[in-house]
Amino acid sequence: MRKNALCAATALSVFAAGSAFADNHSTITVATVNNGDMIRMQGYTDQFTEATGIGVEWVTLEENVLRQRVTTDITTKGGQFDIMTIGMYETPIWGANGWLIPLDDLSAEYDVDDILPAMRGGLSHDGTLYAAPFYGESSMVMYRTDLMEAAGLEMPEAPTWEFIREAAIAMTDRENDINGICLRGKAGWGEGGAFITVTANSFGARWFDEDWNAQFDQPEWANALNFFVDLMAEAGPPGYSTNGFNENLSLFQQGKCGMWIDATVAASFVTNPDDSTVADSVGFALAPDTGMGKRSNWLWAWALAIPAGTQKEAEAKQFIEWATSKEYIELVAANEGWANVPPGARTSLYENPEYQAVPFAQMTLDSINAADPTNPTVKPVPYVGIQFVAIPEFAGIATEVSQEFSAVYAGQQSVEEALEKAQAITNDAMEAAGYR
Repeated sequence: MRKNALCAATALSVFAAGSAFADNHSTITVATVNNGDMIRMQGYTDQFTEATGIGVEWVTLEENVLRQRVTTDITTKGGQFDIMTIGMYETPIWGANGWLIPLDDLSAEYDVDDILPAMRGGLSHDGTLYAAPFYGESSMVMYRTDLMEAAGLEMPEAPTWEFIREAAIAMTDRENDINGICLRGKAGWGEGGAFITVTANSFGARWFDEDWNAQFDQPEWANALNFFVDLMAEAGPPGYSTNGFNENLSLFQQGKCGMWIDATVAASFVTNPDDSTVADSVGFALAPDTGMGKRSNWLWAWALAIPAGTQKEAEAKQFIEWATSKEYIELVAANEGWANVPPGARTSLYENPEYQAVPFAQMTLDSINAADPTNPTVKPVPYVGIQFVAIPEFAGIATEVSQEFSAVYAGQQSVEEALEKAQAITNDAMEAAGYR
């Protein structure tokens, strides 16, 4: 990784004053996800170590595996990690349980108030911050402008699902291995489960009614799932039932997708000419809707949190202040350009004229601002959360449900069978948990 000494010094200024309190021989262990921004951060970690004497060991895992490992570790008080990469689902629940160390004493220079309100709120419990966002995201449409033009179509800034389907079919070219659209089908509540949930939201569906009764037996879910399956059969890649974020990113970068609807954070990867063969022909639009008033976009942050059992709280806080600071953003910008900084976490980034010039900056912010976790569905619901339901039982339930849906995508069962199983899985679990 290229280094910039001046920026390194600046980036370290936030916490270097506190390094005297750290044990120069201590090492912290960080569990994180194998997404591009987190991999990039690891390349700069030696600068943190040089300034503080704190070593950093990384445990880098695929998303579903990360969720399982950190959840097991924190619920069993395993103590394997000093910092965990978690998100908006886990943070408030784990904070309420006393499983995380509050981040209520970060330095004035760190400027907690600069964190975007949507991110700060989603990573807090009762007004106390329990995780600091490394980056924040919603989801949006990324598309090939050249293929759209060749199809004789123009992407609206706020498309409908019907337009997406029309465009996907028009851009599909099986002979040249171009799929009109690439979407997540991989099992996992935060993988394909997240995508089909926000899609269903836009079709008027919901996980539960106001009395915590599962709603998979309602027509809105059938409409959403049938639409998704038909769309992917007509215009999606083969084997999409095992494709998640990273798999679709690779397909898009190789020029094999006309459109990809996924995390806004991917914009820097698909427009990076070092990695993407289509970097110079990518456009952006809001996630689609069906005219019911809800777009199929989520709200998420990959954030750094400290488990309550750590013996290295001071060192862990120093690392979090470094990795999620304004100065770290400037460090990445100086070395790799503003398009490659961690997005969606700080207000000051979107006020920066240099970042405002990045083609996807405004669409990312608009997508984040369009997501409302307190009002996620067309019909009223008793829960908070867009692509998830913010209750402890959700991860287990939704993982099972997503497996049933992925079996549909793989041609192993019908939509009707999957929805019937999802209804039973969900209601049984909620009854056992005392919600019904």
